[in-house]
Amino acid sequence: MFKGLKKRKPALEILSPPRGDRRSMEIAYARLFATADGQKVLAHLQASTFLRTHGAEASDDQLRFTEGQRALVTTILRMIDAGHRPS
Repeated sequence: MFKGLKKRKPALEILSPPRGDRRSMEIAYARLFATADGQKVLAHLQASTFLRTHGAEASDDQLRFTEGQRALVTTILRMIDAGHRPS
């Protein structure tokens, strides 16, 4: 159909969870988010979750969704912190 175009991976691909111990995952999180791009992404995640507020008119669904996002970012921050601690 279109010659020369490469087939791209889907934008969202569900991957199998990595095998290994928790410590190796903590180190992986710390290493990933230590990069300049990782810091940029982490700042964006924090700004879009922790700094977002909803007014009194916010629905229960909106509040639950936002809290779920915050919980995920908190999990990432905890993994990074643990990855920086000595074994």
